[in-house]
Amino acid sequence: MNAVTALKRLGLALAALIVIAFGSIWVLSFFISVDAVREQAKAEIRAATGLEPVFRGQSSVRLFPAGSVTFHDVLLADGKNSALVAERLVANLRFFPLLLGHVETADVMLEHPTITVDIERSGHSNWATLLDRLVRGRGDKLHARQPIFSAVRIQDGTVILNDKTKSSVERFDHVNMSLAWPGISKSFGATGHFDWRGETLEGSVTLADFSAALSGAASGIKLRLTGQHGKLAFDGNLSTKPTLKISGVLAADSPSLRKTLLWAGANAPPGGGFEKVAIKADTNVVGGTVALSNVNIELDHNRAEGVLTFAFDGRRTLQGTLAADMLDLRPYVSAIKFVDADQREWNDGHVSLDGMTGFDVDLRLSAATVLLSNAKLGRTAIAANLRDGQLVLTVGESQAFGGIIKGAITLGDIANGLNLKSQLQFSDVDLDSCLTQLFNLRRLEGKGNISLAVSGTGDSILGVTRTLNGTVNLVGTDGALVGLNVEQLLRRLERRPLSGGAELHTGRTPYQRIEIGLNITNGKVTVDDVKIEGSAVRLALGGSASIPARNLNLTGTATLLSAATGNDFELPFVVQGSWDDPIVLPDAQLLIRRSGAAAPLLNAVRGHLNRDTVRSAIERLTGQTGAAPAPADTAPQK
Repeated sequence: MNAVTALKRLGLALAALIVIAFGSIWVLSFFISVDAVREQAKAEIRAATGLEPVFRGQSSVRLFPAGSVTFHDVLLADGKNSALVAERLVANLRFFPLLLGHVETADVMLEHPTITVDIERSGHSNWATLLDRLVRGRGDKLHARQPIFSAVRIQDGTVILNDKTKSSVERFDHVNMSLAWPGISKSFGATGHFDWRGETLEGSVTLADFSAALSGAASGIKLRLTGQHGKLAFDGNLSTKPTLKISGVLAADSPSLRKTLLWAGANAPPGGGFEKVAIKADTNVVGGTVALSNVNIELDHNRAEGVLTFAFDGRRTLQGTLAADMLDLRPYVSAIKFVDADQREWNDGHVSLDGMTGFDVDLRLSAATVLLSNAKLGRTAIAANLRDGQLVLTVGESQAFGGIIKGAITLGDIANGLNLKSQLQFSDVDLDSCLTQLFNLRRLEGKGNISLAVSGTGDSILGVTRTLNGTVNLVGTDGALVGLNVEQLLRRLERRPLSGGAELHTGRTPYQRIEIGLNITNGKVTVDDVKIEGSAVRLALGGSASIPARNLNLTGTATLLSAATGNDFELPFVVQGSWDDPIVLPDAQLLIRRSGAAAPLLNAVRGHLNRDTVRSAIERLTGQTGAAPAPADTAPQK
């Protein structure tokens, strides 16, 4: 019972103290000068920030039940430059000093402020002088060991960044921030959210030594930024004198790098891909250069390690070296459709390289495996160089299709499309897998070398094919033509010249050596030299083809070699029609001449034989005999 009584007495005593405290404040409110409170609050703000507050509107003081001073239409400036304008500034007063009749500011709230940051072409800011005064003001206050308010809150503010060096203006709206002003400790922290480019971002920043950071000396810094387009975190150190230096660990990720670049006002790369990205690296910033080491980056499920360097002083430049186990390029080339939906016509959709201007790239990539749209390459080293809108992809060496690929592909940006140049060397590759996966040609087997040097310009893939110029050379050994058994066909036609050609689209024709030489002028291919040599068959081919129309007009000779008799059987032929499904036609007159039964027909056509001879030849060919049909001008007998 004594304990309960003691607690009751203690509670009554505390309640009495609270009543006495509020009563004292209420009584003091009649004796404290409102003007004195206002001037004291102004002095607190001036001492804490080093800035000169200008109160252009009305002001009011409230001392009960909680002390506060409200100023309307407030300007913070250094006498020359105005950097902050607020509709209201509310200074909340400390409770216990007020009991003793002293006015001390606990925290400050800025309502609807507009903060303007102007960066001149010289690089100086309108905040430079204000920050210098802020440093001096904090030093004087701390040296005198006078109290400083510990928090500044910004409510629904606006920040305008006017960078005259880049002729750009950025606006941050609905800024709601809480600044942990270093009233007691030397650290500074800010947390809150704001809107930029139509998106809401939440962020926080902490400076381990606020005074050192303001003076340009080194200070620890932690930064966090989160929004719809991704997250960014940085832990490290910051200094601004004699030049900007930042070092630490950077981690960032985004669900779509392409959308983030567009949202930030940058050009997105052309084509597909550039979606999910995550990066973590040791970061060093010196002036306008950002160097990333120990980089771990994931882009579109491609994971790589290496070093990267970004330069922003002048033209934007990316340099670096990255290595990956697997490099999947399919997302980036999938948007390039070479043919239409039915695979029979070139794509005439507009193509351009608009997203490849405004920055430079010098990047080296190496991967154990590279995946293209229809091809899989082995260990590959690639150098990508982009400058003035021209992208050069140099293949140092790629182990692919059982051989080696070297060369370069150049894509240049022109006003209404692209400029394409390709110089590639395929050495000792498997012709079947190489031609099938890269060019969708399924007619040739064996090992060989391919040399490709072509160029063209246009606003579409079809347009490029119309301007293609260059050469193509192929030399292969120990392979076969697929889909055509020339030896079997020739032996059959040698025995029975007028027999059908059902084997034209089946079988294989082995060869020991094949040579193909093509010249391309404005999309027209001149077949200068095509030779196929085998143990039983030899083929020679020439003519022309149209790349835009995708058709062939070739003539050739197929020779069946006869080692026993020495009498080789030669058959001229033509190849015409679409190169997807060409028509092969042997020389009909030669076959008719070789056929003893059909020779009278050929002579009749030439006007040498009469009608009875023609009928006899037809009966021998068809195996039918009987009365001749009645003449057309003779009526049948009843």
